[in-house]
Amino acid sequence: MRDYSFKCEKTCPVAGAARILSGKWNAVLIYKLFQHDVCRFSDFSTSFENLSPRMLALKLAELETANIISKKVYPVIPPKTEYRLTAFGETLKPVIDAMEAWGKYNNHVQDKNRLESASLLPHDDES
Repeated sequence: MRDYSFKCEKTCPVAGAARILSGKWNAVLIYKLFQHDVCRFSDFSTSFENLSPRMLALKLAELETANIISKKVYPVIPPKTEYRLTAFGETLKPVIDAMEAWGKYNNHVQDKNRLESASLLPHDDES
């Protein structure tokens, strides 16, 4: 995980949370695991079409290193790998729930703003 430089002490709790949740993919990968207790690599790949397999592998490895998720590899051919949240990862539930709630609210506000903007545009029949 990147260590972003904030004007905050090393023990700053917000900076610590940001290190785990920062970036384009970490929070949504964690969110997906809250929706489905166990996910395979292909589950993530099909859910996030703009996420390359290389980046997905990197992000999953970062979350595993941070003890947010665990990885279980089954000794079968073809290889079967499952990812799930650890007990520590489960402690992110209130944070992810708050992000989901705020995201829904933000989507509503953005939709409302788009509709209001569209209604202010001149229409062809008003000429």
